[in-house]
Amino acid sequence: MRAYKYFFTTKFPLLVFIALLFSVDAKAQVVVDVSKITCNQFATYKIENPENIAIWLDGYYHGTRGDMKVDIQTLSADAKKVEMYCLSKPEVPLVQAVKTVLGISLGP
Repeated sequence: MRAYKYFFTTKFPLLVFIALLFSVDAKAQVVVDVSKITCNQFATYKIENPENIAIWLDGYYHGTRGDMKVDIQTLSADAKKVEMYCLSKPEVPLVQAVKTVLGISLGP
């Protein structure tokens, strides 16, 4: 009985910890074609948090112009404008919504 108690008080927690350490799930890598994201997917969080997509789009747009500055307040306001437009027109591709709402040329 003493060996049983020793195992469960000292060795068992260590084995459980090691098992948990090696069983951590790796996140699946997901590749998203931004040109195929619809307004519905953007505005309803079906792909990713809209803020993350807006940040990527802003970086992409500024990168094509060689502009390395990010205006956080403008970015947030623009993302909200696009989101509101997308809620009213869920079938429109996101890139087209950005072009329409912000007058920005992104991709094809």
